[in-house]
Amino acid sequence: MRCPFCAHDDTQVKDSRPTEDNASIRRRRQCSSCGARFTTFERVQLREVVVVKSGDRREPFERSKLEQSVALASRKRGIDQERLDQLISGIQRQVETSGEPEVPSAHIGELVMEGLRQIDSVAYIRFASVYRDFSEARDFEEFASTVQQAAKE
Repeated sequence: MRCPFCAHDDTQVKDSRPTEDNASIRRRRQCSSCGARFTTFERVQLREVVVVKSGDRREPFERSKLEQSVALASRKRGIDQERLDQLISGIQRQVETSGEPEVPSAHIGELVMEGLRQIDSVAYIRFASVYRDFSEARDFEEFASTVQQAAKE
């Protein structure tokens, strides 16, 4: 593993332990050249999945993009990070075990929306505003009223 500080190729693993959800391994490493310590995470990747975006663009599935979108929607909401990590891991697992080599980005967006709906209504509305491309305040009002009606049922 290359050191992120000095780019030296030789680093040593000082400690390894599973994360709380047992979905990955957290490793503490130390560079033998500059002595800097850093953390890496090792996750199982079941298969290579390609995301089909609008306009038929294709790109590899990247967990980091999913994490970034969920983090942005849930920013300053006081949602436990472990719960968000479980949501992201669950979506990644669904995408990788679907058996399909290509997954539409719309399907991933719907999975995120469903997960956020169950966790936090404000994060759900925030994500939906970007995902569904709200352009006016009326779009927010209409969507928020459907969220409120669903919560009453």
